[in-house]
Amino acid sequence: MKKILVIQNKRIGDVLLASLIAENIKLVYPESTIEFMVYDYTAGVIENHPLIDKIILIKEKELKKIPNLIKTALQIRKAKYDIILDPYAKFQSRIMCLLSGAPQRIGYKKKDKNPPLKFYTHNVSFLKEKSHPCGKSLEDRVHLVTSVYPIDQPVYVPKIYLTETEQQYSKLQSYDKPVIMFGILGSTPQKSMPYKYITELIDFVTVTFDVYALFNYSPHQKDDAKSIYEACKHKDRIIFDIYEDNIRGFITLMNKCKLLIANEGGTVHIAKALDKPTFTIFSPYVLKEHWASFEDGKMHTSVHLLDEKPDLFSTDRDARKKIEEDPSFLYNQLSPELIIPKLNNFLKQHF
Repeated sequence: MKKILVIQNKRIGDVLLASLIAENIKLVYPESTIEFMVYDYTAGVIENHPLIDKIILIKEKELKKIPNLIKTALQIRKAKYDIILDPYAKFQSRIMCLLSGAPQRIGYKKKDKNPPLKFYTHNVSFLKEKSHPCGKSLEDRVHLVTSVYPIDQPVYVPKIYLTETEQQYSKLQSYDKPVIMFGILGSTPQKSMPYKYITELIDFVTVTFDVYALFNYSPHQKDDAKSIYEACKHKDRIIFDIYEDNIRGFITLMNKCKLLIANEGGTVHIAKALDKPTFTIFSPYVLKEHWASFEDGKMHTSVHLLDEKPDLFSTDRDARKKIEEDPSFLYNQLSPELIIPKLNNFLKQHF
């Protein structure tokens, strides 16, 4: 029986997508035990996963300290894994793979084609382009497995597994209209729209459709969320007093909502894994082809500035200078006037 470790020390969405590694490696070794090493604040997206036998929690700041990194690597070595897969492929995870002693170590090939240290026994190249509707980021993770272990029918759709108690979540029961989850703020400033634009979108939805809007945001963004709420015209259509401050709580809440409208990020991947319709607003600084998964124009669709104003990404020197001098320049070009027609069409298909 194989003992397998997946090291995915990155953000919430990355951990959820990496769960596909468990789905696919289990097709190769059905009797294997699979463990995931993840940052403690990301574990909620893989809790209760039937194919993940153990979740090893680590703290991001602590792992960046060299003594702690070496200690963790030696603990991995002591555990005697047969296979380690590293979809993270950064300094910390590469060191852990190198010192693990695992007979098979699978990770992505980096730009240094001939590194002085042999971190992996199998160096896998990133795909040059996507060939599956799941999007390139998901396809790359599946490819990490299938490039070493041929699989006839790989799994491309990540899932979140709810307990019976979580499925009975009842905080929205008293509301007599469908609830739309709004991911009003991105995980970083470069993934967040200008607040006045967010307010316009919320006003449009609450006026045009017979629904309630429910805000999602990180706990440290509460003051920003409150200012957006205060700027909205139809507060009676906004649910502001229901909030979950952890990933698992958000998952159970999202499961009871009709759909999600959000900046691109982990919440979008969570909604898709729950089989909820999504409308994604991409940061102009994010490659849509990498992260736009399963888009069909109905269940999942998105908007990206490159689709609406491709000339802004030209070689024009003045435009380039503005982009370099002001990181918010491109986001300011993605105005509600560009988003609302696509959003309206999307919502009409679901209401």
